[in-house]
Amino acid sequence: MKKIIILVVILLAAFAIYRLTMGDKKITNTDIKQGPLSLKKHSDLFNNSIDNVMASYHEIRNAFVEADTALAKKYTADFINRLDSIPLEELKKDTAMIYESASSAIGDIKANAQSLLLQNTILEMRKDFSMVTEMLYPAFFKTINYEGVNLYLQHCPMAFEGEIGANWISNNVEIVNPYLGKNHPKYKGTMLHCGEVMDTIKPL
Repeated sequence: MKKIIILVVILLAAFAIYRLTMGDKKITNTDIKQGPLSLKKHSDLFNNSIDNVMASYHEIRNAFVEADTALAKKYTADFINRLDSIPLEELKKDTAMIYESASSAIGDIKANAQSLLLQNTILEMRKDFSMVTEMLYPAFFKTINYEGVNLYLQHCPMAFEGEIGANWISNNVEIVNPYLGKNHPKYKGTMLHCGEVMDTIKPL
């Protein structure tokens, strides 16, 4: 009889220990297999506004390839207007710092674009275009967590006077140089394809 009582006590003790250590364990988020996180973080309106900004940028770039200063200024004005149309308020849902960083980057981009509109020579306009590019990538694109199509950061090592390099952004991997494009006073279009792809700007 005593053996039976001892056995019952041991079983009860074992059950109690199990309940304390395992039986009452709660299911946590880590116990549930999570699906993949969505890559898309911005609204369609936000992403479309960035696409529109870059569409104007590409038109500026193409105008410089053709050495057409009038068209370059026309599309630069469009570019500035489209920068103003970006719904930056949406970034506040992340952190105030992201919103402020993006606002600051846009301010720098616009300042250089507005300077381009005031220039009288294609050389100075191209210099401002190169600065717009520097403000766009990496600072702006990485701050907003870019979600658009792949773009390509390209570089010409002799953009200005054959000695100073400059970057531009293209929606095509092929090199078509906006600094030494068609009708260049020195190279006469022979350096149209001078340059290399430095980086791919793609969705994070």
